[in-house]
Amino acid sequence: MARMIIDAHHHLWKFNEAEYAWMDKSMSILKQDYLPADLENQLNGSNVVGTVAVQARQNLEETRWLLEMAHRHPFIKGIVGWVDLCSEKLNAQLDEFSRDPGLVGVRHVIHDEPDDDFMLRPAFIKGIEKLGQYNLTYDLLLFPKHLQRAVELVSLFPEQKFVLDHISKPFIKAGVLDPWQEEITALAARTNVWCKISGMVTEADHEHWKYEDFLPFLDVVVEAFGTDRIMLGSDWPVCRLAGEYHLVMDIPARYFKGLDPVEMEKISRMNCIECYELIDN
Repeated sequence: MARMIIDAHHHLWKFNEAEYAWMDKSMSILKQDYLPADLENQLNGSNVVGTVAVQARQNLEETRWLLEMAHRHPFIKGIVGWVDLCSEKLNAQLDEFSRDPGLVGVRHVIHDEPDDDFMLRPAFIKGIEKLGQYNLTYDLLLFPKHLQRAVELVSLFPEQKFVLDHISKPFIKAGVLDPWQEEITALAARTNVWCKISGMVTEADHEHWKYEDFLPFLDVVVEAFGTDRIMLGSDWPVCRLAGEYHLVMDIPARYFKGLDPVEMEKISRMNCIECYELIDN
């Protein structure tokens, strides 16, 4: 029987130039609407039975919109939205959104902040401290240079669930493992951190990547996190910069092909459900 999958990381948006200024000229394929019906077209014929949609803009209106999309489209099992963790109005924002069980976590685009120490600012730390009261995870969107700082952050909150997105965007195109390997292993030693195998193709050679390019990085992640704290994500539609949905999802499918069925069930579906506390219907 085919293994059922939860896609733990994708995006949705109604495109406009002003709000998606991070899309440069090389990203023309992304400069269009990507709505739930478009994703459903990708899921047809696949083993993906549910998804987690993740914020792409840093405003409250997108969080409201994503929650609305989840209500309309039952295959979206959870939303990782955005709130202003540094705001004096954070409690009000969390009070509003936490009334909707579709919100399972929040994220900030750390890797676009000019200050590499942004996540260690007192105001940000104070915001992370509040998430536990609302039973929300926090997704870490980082570059490798942020990993040491992330270790500091997650160590402050051993009861808070953190999820590392995109294996921290290592230098796959260059094939450089160090110091990423050592630092991601240090982060994984904190047992309150999960990791998404996602976003890899966009860190590889967009035109000429091959399956073998990812193997050393996958080996590191599996060794570091084990099979209890890994989940799978497409990063659609951003992945389209380097590969279509089915090609991207085939990478971990090939890698884990010979895995014990129980372990495969964890990676494919159960780890995501348990980490984000999704309603598995």
